[in-house]
Amino acid sequence: DDTADTAIKEVRRLVGQLDADVMIGPLSGDESIAVANYAKQHRTKTFVDGAAGAQDTTLKVRAPNFFRFNGDGAQWNAGLGDLAYNKLKWKTAAVVADDYSFAWTSAAGFVAEFCAVGGEVDSVVAVFIPPLNTTDYSSYAQQMPTNVDGTFVAVGGAGLIPFLKAYEQAHGPINGKKFIGNLFWGTPGQFEQLGPRVAGAYIGGAGTAGDLDTPAAQDYATNIIGKWFTKFPPGGDAAAQAASTFTYGYYVNAWGLMKGLEEVKGDLSGGQKKLQEALGKVVLPAPYGEIKLDENRQAVFTVYDQQLYMKDGKLAVKTVTSIPDVDQTFGGAFSADTPPPDRENPKCEKGSPPRMPHLAHSGRKVKSVESVGDEISPPPGVTLTSGSPDRACRDTDTPQSAPTPFDHEPVHIADPGPRLPGSGRSGRAGRTG
Repeated sequence: DDTADTAIKEVRRLVGQLDADVMIGPLSGDESIAVANYAKQHRTKTFVDGAAGAQDTTLKVRAPNFFRFNGDGAQWNAGLGDLAYNKLKWKTAAVVADDYSFAWTSAAGFVAEFCAVGGEVDSVVAVFIPPLNTTDYSSYAQQMPTNVDGTFVAVGGAGLIPFLKAYEQAHGPINGKKFIGNLFWGTPGQFEQLGPRVAGAYIGGAGTAGDLDTPAAQDYATNIIGKWFTKFPPGGDAAAQAASTFTYGYYVNAWGLMKGLEEVKGDLSGGQKKLQEALGKVVLPAPYGEIKLDENRQAVFTVYDQQLYMKDGKLAVKTVTSIPDVDQTFGGAFSADTPPPDRENPKCEKGSPPRMPHLAHSGRKVKSVESVGDEISPPPGVTLTSGSPDRACRDTDTPQSAPTPFDHEPVHIADPGPRLPGSGRSGRAGRTG
């Protein structure tokens, strides 16, 4: 039972009855909004997110004792709207999303950006919202328009494959270049089930890139996740799932909490005010790029957009671009005063690209799958040295790639290699964690 009511019942048990000092979680959107509201009324306790990506959790609730070191669903899709309009030449789009806060947020990122860069305001988006936990998508698939240039899909979990099958039954074979998906399309241990039907589709992520061949990224996959865990069912090998939002979200949030506790030497006196102040200042030299918090205690981080493609007869994922310093507001598109993402919002409104500063770095840089390695915009503080599939250059002290579902040559970025918690070792000298 993953409802908000169940989450709050458990939080009350842990905090109210068992007197827990800090809480980490939850995993999903509606529950995180409920927990953030609970935190706002219990300010002598500290709450850190797990992997939940609803926008309201931090942008609207703004509990001073709730911290989120992972992104929200809109942030994770930064660059996709621009990519659809400027690379794929979509002028119109349909959007289908599950009927709950995370999927609304996920769709909001695509809609706001796609419209801002030039989509047709009057007819650009037709939104279809199946109820959460729908198993039969046939009626929704039949309603989906085919006279649009493309479709953005924010149907997740167990519903994604049934939706795609229903769409095929209603409209024939899927053309991957006419679909863009959110993080569920590339989650390690899950995306392989989508099959060749979606090859060519561009997808969002979770601030992760499983094919990033930096010492920090490889150390995290091999010497932390791969060291302490063997398998994450049902997806299989744990190291191959290091880039999953569920793995990475809990990892960075727990790490952020550890850093805050270390800063105050475990002092929880004074209603935990010292800990909460320290947490707001934590900067993580994380495996996929630096993570810092904004004034609402929400992560600002590097976003990676990816593409599905066929490799040796199997569906694979490769990173095609990175966008540094993506914040929750999209340069002002979202704020405490804008309507929260829901069935009707955000509205499709044109705006100049400077309205969203990250567009200067976004998907319009992407070329073909074959030449993608040279097109990646590196995160702040790192230098792109190689990674194109036709290059073999590597720094001599770069570790071998961890086992992952990413079949192409790993993207390689020269990185100082921060020390990561749990690895028992550090990368190259120069940064500490």
